[in-house]
Amino acid sequence: MEFFVFILTNNIVPIFVLIILGYWLGRKFELDVFTLSKLNFYVFVPAFILVNLYTTEIPLQMVQVPVFALSLMVLNFAVSSAVAKVRRYDMGMASAFKNSIMFYNSGNIGLPLITLVFSNPPFAETGFLSTAVTAQILVLMILNVTMNTVGFFNAGRATMRWQDSVLKVLTMPVIYAIPAAFFFKAVPYDLTDAIVWPALAYAREGLISVALLTLGAQLSRTTLRVTNAEVYVAAGVRLLGGPVMAWGLLQIMGIGGVLAQALMISSAVPTAVNSALIAVEMNNEPGFASQVVMVSTLCSAVTLTLVIYGAQLLFPF
Repeated sequence: MEFFVFILTNNIVPIFVLIILGYWLGRKFELDVFTLSKLNFYVFVPAFILVNLYTTEIPLQMVQVPVFALSLMVLNFAVSSAVAKVRRYDMGMASAFKNSIMFYNSGNIGLPLITLVFSNPPFAETGFLSTAVTAQILVLMILNVTMNTVGFFNAGRATMRWQDSVLKVLTMPVIYAIPAAFFFKAVPYDLTDAIVWPALAYAREGLISVALLTLGAQLSRTTLRVTNAEVYVAAGVRLLGGPVMAWGLLQIMGIGGVLAQALMISSAVPTAVNSALIAVEMNNEPGFASQVVMVSTLCSAVTLTLVIYGAQLLFPF
């Protein structure tokens, strides 16, 4: 029991403090969620990806991580498509449901959670923090690129022509951040010497706090009394199905140790706040999407504690 309390207080509570603060600010001052979402999509996320990818050395063994992240996304898509068919959702609801399962909070919650887990005992003195964080950054990049392409396209299909969905995707700066990072890594110029580098670094540092505050502000627009059963179906598939599928993939791919622990923990985080922001942006079931984020986020305080404990038992090192 002490270990569960330790995980809860040291890894989960700090994240929820910012979410609750955002919720309170949203209630008190009626924060403009559209503006906050624009800041996330157009400033903080691309800066975070560009800076982290440019400054992170990626070991050869990490090639497994993007393969794992994409494979898990395909599995999530298959499972969510099957559930949507069984539940007989229309196109708009099916698109929102798939996004809520495929795209999880790898940045808002996953990155700070991995950092906290692997910087606290029993990992504090092992030196595994760098490996775990690098893996999470790669997962974050895969999910952000696909969320801002596939996610927007998927949501847009319900409200606009596919051609317009593609054009909307092409306006998202995050899809240009990754090739830009690789370009600057390849050329004989140190980007950290550029006059814009401090600005990029400042924007990178703002992602986690602003994203969590945005999540809280978005949740403040959502009724706490959720009567839609489909919300609980989505939250259950995300929080319970995610780590189960991740465990199976890790077994198949032969990944173990700290890398497996980090990837399994990452797979169990709640639905991405950006999936709700995409739903708002594209006017595709925004109420449902926001409620899934809220319910999965609240329930994750319990499920994440169990998954962190289980990952350490299943993948010892």
